Amino acid sequence: MKIGIIREGKNPPDKRTPFTPDRLKVLARTYVDRLSFQVESSPFRCYADEEYREAGIEVVEDISDCDMLFGVKEVPVSQLIPEKTYFFFSHTIKKQPRNRNLLQAILEKNIRLIDYEVLKDESGNRVVAFGRWAGIVGAYNALWTYGKKTALFDIKRAYECFGQQELNQELQKVQLPPVKIVVTGAGRVGGGVLEILNKLGIRQVSTYEFLHFYFEEPVFTVLHSEDYNRRKSDGGFDKAEFYSNPELYESHFLKFAEAGEILIGAAYWDPEAPKLFELKNLAEDDFSLSVIADVTCDIDGSIPTTIRASTILDPVYDIERSTGKEIPAFGSQSSISVMAIDNLPCELPREASMEFCGQLEKWVLPALLEENAPILERATIARDGDLTLEFMHLTDYVYPHE
Repeated sequence: MKIGIIREGKNPPDKRTPFTPDRLKVLARTYVDRLSFQVESSPFRCYADEEYREAGIEVVEDISDCDMLFGVKEVPVSQLIPEKTYFFFSHTIKKQPRNRNLLQAILEKNIRLIDYEVLKDESGNRVVAFGRWAGIVGAYNALWTYGKKTALFDIKRAYECFGQQELNQELQKVQLPPVKIVVTGAGRVGGGVLEILNKLGIRQVSTYEFLHFYFEEPVFTVLHSEDYNRRKSDGGFDKAEFYSNPELYESHFLKFAEAGEILIGAAYWDPEAPKLFELKNLAEDDFSLSVIADVTCDIDGSIPTTIRASTILDPVYDIERSTGKEIPAFGSQSSISVMAIDNLPCELPREASMEFCGQLEKWVLPALLEENAPILERATIARDGDLTLEFMHLTDYVYPHE
């Protein structure tokens, strides 16, 4: 079985790679006579072509004879090769409008699509993700944004740092007043956020302390779903019910928006679940948030101020409180500054790629050699020109007028 690592085609190009040179060198030996690897030449990848060549991996211009093609972000429709098996983040399972034509093309070209986002173990836990690095860079960028907005400190952008070691050195320049930080989410992404906040020595407090106590130092609290969602009928919360029927719930997040100044959004959001707040709430006198770092970057999702994705080179835009409209970054002292980069791990691409490669090595490569491996079957969105049974709910998304 021949595996190809594709050149990222989105613009601006993603620098990450699913497989690093040093690990491919080991994998080629481990799976000799069973798996072989080719890398499509790329001038943008965080690991240069020459690094792969030095590791003994073939670098080519044409990977059309490979059986399995691994990428990171969505593959442009014009670059899809018919009849192949692709692994990448398709960003289609939430019926994202911008990628409808991608999934349509995948079906037309008889491509098997295995989406990293739905690769899960027997317990339903995701096993392949960049979430930790999104959290690390997202939290760092939240602090960078706060420093710019307040002029209290100035640190390099994450992508300007040569790896995590230099990023940690930059964190030593951060001097925070007694600011309150709200973090939503305690999964892989939230864990990355906590790594940064803990490196700074910021104290974690309970939700009760966060809402009712005054502190003379910066503090943060981590919110779980039950902390800011309640059943519409009686104000209660049942975890299983919330995840199966989120439409029965409403948000009561505003008390945290009144107590906190920085929000770092790191929680997975179901489109049927309530939003944290409404844009109209921004104009209320007691809405205190001034910096929002939406690590999950769901456009018009759980955080209504995320009206579009920002970019690594242009990371922040402001939302005017009175109108809910976008204005230039830091355009007003009273506006809310939003950091909503949708490819945060690209700012530390080598470290992020190394960890991702380890996950593929553990969960995916052995499954490739297993006939009808359950983990791959569950993550297959399309095959043989049709949606798989698990993803038939995407039918109206792919064929909206039928």
